[in-house]
Amino acid sequence: MSQDTQLISAAGLRQAAECLKTLAHPSRLHIVQLLLSGKAYTVGELAESCELTQPVTSEHLRLLQRCGFLESQRQGRQVYYQIAEPHLGDLMACIRGRFGQVMDDES
Repeated sequence: MSQDTQLISAAGLRQAAECLKTLAHPSRLHIVQLLLSGKAYTVGELAESCELTQPVTSEHLRLLQRCGFLESQRQGRQVYYQIAEPHLGDLMACIRGRFGQVMDDES
């Protein structure tokens, strides 16, 4: 079997489904999209960019971190978030390929 057709274990599929459910929220996808630029962001910067409150943004970040999608680093009083899962870029490219025209159509 080629690598693309190898079956994933039931446990692996359950874990994937849980993480995909976590990712399947417009605000969390927006956060991931911003972080994929390579820049590390604070909660406040992400909240402002996503037009969310800081507590709501913090909860989204906590969920994304729990799945291993993000990592954080404290610098003084600020905590900066960045992408930890390298495959998120591929996943977002797939989403952009399928749904990227929606933003253009809405403009």
